[in-house]
Amino acid sequence: MTRAIVVALFLAGALSQVAPSTSAQAPASRAPRNAEEFEVVFQQVKNWGRWGANDQLGSANLLTAETRKRAIALAKTGESVSLSHNLITDKADDNASPFEHTMLGANNMDKYGVSYHGYAHSHIDGLCHILYKGQTYNGYPTADVNTPAGCVKLGIENLKQGVITRGVLIDIPLLRGVPYLEPGTAIYVEDIEAWETKAGIRIGPGDAILLRTGRWARRDKVGAWNVGRNAAGFHASIAPWIKARGVAFVGSDAAQDVVPSMVEGLALPVHTLLLTGMGINLLDNQDLESLAVTALRLKRWSFMLTIAPLAVKGGTGSPANILATF
Repeated sequence: MTRAIVVALFLAGALSQVAPSTSAQAPASRAPRNAEEFEVVFQQVKNWGRWGANDQLGSANLLTAETRKRAIALAKTGESVSLSHNLITDKADDNASPFEHTMLGANNMDKYGVSYHGYAHSHIDGLCHILYKGQTYNGYPTADVNTPAGCVKLGIENLKQGVITRGVLIDIPLLRGVPYLEPGTAIYVEDIEAWETKAGIRIGPGDAILLRTGRWARRDKVGAWNVGRNAAGFHASIAPWIKARGVAFVGSDAAQDVVPSMVEGLALPVHTLLLTGMGINLLDNQDLESLAVTALRLKRWSFMLTIAPLAVKGGTGSPANILATF
């Protein structure tokens, strides 16, 4: 029996004791619905210039010595959980670029190769990864940022010192009394706030939020599918709420966006609003199943979160083994 099935069975038992959410699903017509409405939201939430014309950190600026110390204080039991899914070496519908592991001779050495962006490998996006109208976060023109040698600005090495902050798990399947969400399910602000009420927590400045849709539990049960074409995730209308709450990092077990996006003409509006508009590093394809079990067992959905990307100068992101410590 695989780990994901064990996790799903554990959560299914707990779900039998959880009343499904009674909040009505928001209408599919909610703004932004098209490129024009998206532009309005983008201008509303963007943080360009907020931390200076030459800023390289974006919303990571919201982390202070005090927020770090408060996060460290959450490590009460010392129990840690990895958010990294084991690297997938087989090609699949959700993994066009399998992880490569090659042994080098008889000296117990090996070589790794990975194209980590996409929908399979757990990673963090750098701020130079997504552009909007030819500009990156903070309004840098493409030509001034992206070169064949890497990103001149906004590279992942700006997070070399690592991230320590409060992580908050948003477990929407648990809220709704289901083992996982079906692909294409949109999550709205009222869903997040309903979860806050259930979990007894309020998301605030400097937090890293982690959306569990149950993607990995569903994959284990029904097999891989093209997550890039059909996935549960946030609707783009959440962006003003995320800015108002001062969220510093956003992650999920897929790539944050509901797919199809429900915004005509835009494939990844949440990615664009958060990464390019607000300067929020995104944590893609995190495996939140073991985290969900641990949080439910401890009845604690907040914890110390540690992120340590590779220090790749000019990198558009990095594979990462992110840790939650209770």
